[in-house]
Amino acid sequence: MRHLKSFEEFVNGGIITKTSADLCRAKNIILEAERKFNSLNLNIKKVGIMNENANDYVEYCYDILMFLVRAKLYSAGYSISGQGAHEAEVSYTRNLGFSEKEVQFLDNLRFFRNGILYYGKRLDIEYAEKVIQFTKKIYGKLK
Repeated sequence: MRHLKSFEEFVNGGIITKTSADLCRAKNIILEAERKFNSLNLNIKKVGIMNENANDYVEYCYDILMFLVRAKLYSAGYSISGQGAHEAEVSYTRNLGFSEKEVQFLDNLRFFRNGILYYGKRLDIEYAEKVIQFTKKIYGKLK
């Protein structure tokens, strides 16, 4: 298990900066997360979950969750950029009341999603099912 810095460490490192709240941007990102969530559920219903689409669903879930976290950040008046921005977003979930187990699951999801994008990592149906279940549980908590 990798150590994930605290939100404050990311602020002190300049990856997260305090700005004014951007509610319009947050609202648009929430709408995109809703669209992706509905599309995910429709695809699961029509196509199902299999090894052939496991990576797609994992990426979709990651996007949905990170969009909602980003919307929370923008609403609270934070801006994130630079090396470690995605880790900083995951770290922020502690401030949203996520348990450490949920934070670690989300950080692992971030790690595996990067593996898909940058290294061609193939994930299996079992992991995709866990991620989908986690996403459905956390979606309501973030929304």
